[in-house]
Amino acid sequence: MATARPPQGATGVGGAKGGRSRGGGSGRMGGSLRAVGRALHFPLTGPARGIRRATHAQGAGESGLGKLIELHGVNGAGDMMITVALASTVFFSVPTDEARGRVALYLGITMAPFTLLAPVIGPLLDRLPHGRRAAMAGAMLARALLALVLSSAVVSGDLQLYPAALGVLVASKAYGVVRSAVVPRLLPPRFSLVKANSRVTLGGLLATGIAAPVGAGLQAIGPRWPLYGAFVIFIAGTFLSFTLPHKVDSAKGEDTALLAADEQHLHGPHRKPVKRPGLRTVGIAVTHALGANASIRCLTGFLIFFLAFLLREHPMSGQSAAVSLGIVAVSAGAGNALGTAVGAWLRSRAPEIIIVTVVGFVLSVAITAAVFFGAVLVAFLAAVAGFAQALAKLSLDALIQRDVPELVRTSAFARSETLLQVSWVLGGAIGIVLPLKGSFGLLVGAAIVATGWLTTVKGLLGSARHGGHARPRVT
Repeated sequence: MATARPPQGATGVGGAKGGRSRGGGSGRMGGSLRAVGRALHFPLTGPARGIRRATHAQGAGESGLGKLIELHGVNGAGDMMITVALASTVFFSVPTDEARGRVALYLGITMAPFTLLAPVIGPLLDRLPHGRRAAMAGAMLARALLALVLSSAVVSGDLQLYPAALGVLVASKAYGVVRSAVVPRLLPPRFSLVKANSRVTLGGLLATGIAAPVGAGLQAIGPRWPLYGAFVIFIAGTFLSFTLPHKVDSAKGEDTALLAADEQHLHGPHRKPVKRPGLRTVGIAVTHALGANASIRCLTGFLIFFLAFLLREHPMSGQSAAVSLGIVAVSAGAGNALGTAVGAWLRSRAPEIIIVTVVGFVLSVAITAAVFFGAVLVAFLAAVAGFAQALAKLSLDALIQRDVPELVRTSAFARSETLLQVSWVLGGAIGIVLPLKGSFGLLVGAAIVATGWLTTVKGLLGSARHGGHARPRVT
């Protein structure tokens, strides 16, 4: 018995202590390695968690709105990558006179067919209420594949650049139409539609702002690389589209937007069946708000193309053409973001008064910039136009929510978005054909806004005065 007892420390209790000591050392080393791993991953996981908390706040995560915000951010980043690649190929790579011709060709081959296709996009997608996630995924996948086509065309200069760019444009606008139709399905409790759209828009703006310098860096490596980046981003968006809640594909409680502006059908759809419903509007307030928004969207399209060539030929004092364009682009982006934020804050105010005010403000700034033409006023006009576009669009959303019956509201959003996109194309076409004279061009821009403002201000003010207390406001 005595000889059978093992030596102390060889096995048994002593061995167990030794084992625990060795295990403790391994545990400490493993903990250190995990801490180092977390530190290395934090630059990626930290911002990702912050973004997720921001997009899913106030019930947006439970309703699915947070996922739509993230998807819209992916959409904006991918579109920015393609924009950087095409701008460098069509615009910056050749002299100004040749660039005007190439951009005019680009507009003729891509924008002109789009103006014919755009009115069809909304009604076509309106017939697919059960396939909205698939439609969004299809728009993402189409742009991913077209980005690969463009990656060859930007180097070779083949004519396939233009039909591929047209396909990207159509797919992008199709996504936008479906996204507008999806938002009402994902509203969290106590969320107004204007607040939800503000969050979605801000998510897209932030992603675009991040993607712009990344795209410029990839462009410095080679003209194909921003398009490769767009391919990866849109592939990710294809899969993200199917993470949206299944209720996005539900058409329960919806109907086709049979919209009319006559006095007999101001507050609801036609009671009699109509074979071909069109974009007429429910209520005079929505009619005039859409007209005012169209004038602002037309102005922004005009300014993009006109100022792009004007500042390339006549840059701001002491600045290069690229820096001058960058200043205007940053001003417009900042104004758009500010307008989106203010729109959420003013969501309980009369939307008609907001539209009348911001469009009138843009008109006065455009006239001032034309009379006292200068770098500061041009940048300020870009900021004000971006601010007005965001705030007027959110106010239009509020009017549609207020005046259009829920049964047809989704369809109304899709159709109004299509009209606004056509207005942007028209403004861009005007900007490309004008001579590069600053004051004259801005006077044309002021005339565009004045047309929309003067033809709608009376109707909007009358609607706010007579109907403002009869119908519930957006809260």
